[in-house]
Amino acid sequence: MPKWLQDAVFYEIYPQSFKDSNGDGIGDFDGIIEKLDYIQDLGCNAIWMNPCFDSPFHDAGYDVRDYKKTAQRYGSNEDLIRLFDEVHKRNMHILLDLVPGHTSEEHEWFRKSAERTHNEYSDRYIWTDDWFNSPEGMNYVAGESDRNGVYVLNFFKCQPALNYGFLHPDKPWQKEITDPACTATKEALKDIMRFWLDAGCDGFRVDMADSLVKKDDENKSGTSMIWQDIRQMLDESYPEAALVSEWNRPWLSIPAGFHMDFCLDWPGNCYNLLLRDAKDGRNNSFFHKESSRSVLDFFDEYLESYEKIKHKGRYCLITGNHDTIRAAHFLDVTELKLAYAFLFTMPGNPFLYYGDEIGMRYLSLPTKEGGYTRTGSRTPMQWDDTDNHGFSDAAPENLYLPVDSAEDAPTAAAQKADKDSLWHVVKDVLAIRNREEDLKENANLELLYAKKEERAFAYRRGNLLMCCNPAKEACSIEITAGQFPAGSKKIYEIGTADRNGESYVLGAQSFVIWQV
Repeated sequence: MPKWLQDAVFYEIYPQSFKDSNGDGIGDFDGIIEKLDYIQDLGCNAIWMNPCFDSPFHDAGYDVRDYKKTAQRYGSNEDLIRLFDEVHKRNMHILLDLVPGHTSEEHEWFRKSAERTHNEYSDRYIWTDDWFNSPEGMNYVAGESDRNGVYVLNFFKCQPALNYGFLHPDKPWQKEITDPACTATKEALKDIMRFWLDAGCDGFRVDMADSLVKKDDENKSGTSMIWQDIRQMLDESYPEAALVSEWNRPWLSIPAGFHMDFCLDWPGNCYNLLLRDAKDGRNNSFFHKESSRSVLDFFDEYLESYEKIKHKGRYCLITGNHDTIRAAHFLDVTELKLAYAFLFTMPGNPFLYYGDEIGMRYLSLPTKEGGYTRTGSRTPMQWDDTDNHGFSDAAPENLYLPVDSAEDAPTAAAQKADKDSLWHVVKDVLAIRNREEDLKENANLELLYAKKEERAFAYRRGNLLMCCNPAKEACSIEITAGQFPAGSKKIYEIGTADRNGESYVLGAQSFVIWQV
């Protein structure tokens, strides 16, 4: 495990929408550099930046045209390296977003692979051996190349699947994982990783990390073999390089070679029930003050995964990301305060999505660059009350996406000036996390109080006890003296909380941290 991950708190940047430095209406590397002190002051010491490589942007950069060249709209390779340097000057770290399972259909590898004459790239992607043969159970494209065959997709039509082989090939066109062509694909991925690590990045968030080997088994044995080989290369040559997977199966991803995995927002899963459980006109998200949920709806699923990997890797909670509807769409400011205090005091490395610290809203917008319903969570960062909320000097019609035009749209400047704001809760709780070693430890979570019929709960991490009541009514819970010894002191509080012997009285919508 890289040493710096012990206390890493990540800030996710969608570069298109973070800060425009040159007035063209789209965010860029220089804009990020301009705001590094803001990120550090907030309490984040690491960055995950969404894709910044050359792309036709049919899927917001997740369709890479050249892995070793930055997209011109963000700046040059040299500008990105300068961003790395500025991050490191502040004793911070930065992860790039790596897309290993597919490229753009405009990538030079794919253009050569699509040629009729066999060449070194012909098998870099997955093709059938005849235009009339469709790959069963896979999405594919036919009729768009001179080659006599159809090609497999990894996600969108613009994203042909790179060929890492099949776990159990049963067709002539399906290759073994160890086939020289599949090995060449893996080695090309290693080469890309070495290129950017040598340039100064500190690791990678890996998109669709479980999508490499096709017809894999339920344990993703084939894909895991690929990542284990890559991890060996990293351990030998780049031991401080971090890997976080988009997988949400930590019992698979951590043994496969990743240091971290995300607890992602999937419909009806434990994380979804915390912040975004709204359907049929009813909001039953756990942190909604009128929810009927117990926190066990989260912990019953979460702990099963956490317990399997707590000594081996980290299962990371997020406020949101570029693929989710912003939490402020479902929760009000007080509810968000409680939710974030919980997320930031749990094990793993926290990931804060840009703008979530001020409660940026989800906007209903037409799709942009393959965003579809995700587009409304990718709008420009709202810095202040100047034109375009300080994101850009461009004319409004030239912005990457429109800013929130509501009169009460939250801004970083206004919330920094308001001691009761969501921004200050984020800053204060992250300061505690950065100060307390027990919150940096990963294998010390103990759920002390939670019942199916109750809303309040308590958990302990080392010498810190956290209690939360998300309901709109006050309540009391019982915590034994052994779990909550005399002399304990309150070090942080949202709402009100008092102790009376072994009874702990929690005010409506409260969160408290005790040092025991």
